[in-house]
Amino acid sequence: QVQLVESGGGLVQAGGSLRLSCAASGGTFSDYAMGWFRQAPGKEREFVTGITGITRNAYMIYYSDSVKGRFTISRDNAKNTVYLQMNSLKPEDTAVYYCAAKRGSWPGRTSTTHHVDYWGQGTQVTVSS
Repeated sequence: QVQLVESGGGLVQAGGSLRLSCAASGGTFSDYAMGWFRQAPGKEREFVTGITGITRNAYMIYYSDSVKGRFTISRDNAKNTVYLQMNSLKPEDTAVYYCAAKRGSWPGRTSTTHHVDYWGQGTQVTVSS
């Protein structure tokens, strides 16, 4: 059983930055693809970004079109932690952000909640205009 705990959410003005962290425990972190989803009020939970475990000395990383170029995912296997650096934030980025873990790899930008094996509890990100 993998436990995921997010931190780093908060209130920020449009154009600002936030960094989310997700600490994992209870499993072999490097065996899991990690990612971030978000859910805005009245909307379905959507894929934001995902990073695979290392394969052939490289990670595969996927971003949704809405965040590509603004958000950066990274992982530190020594700390069992995945990060989401969010820059140039917009009001439409306001949502609860969830850390996610998946055995194996993400299918890509079309990843959905059905691909997730473990969820964090979520952290609120609010971007004011």
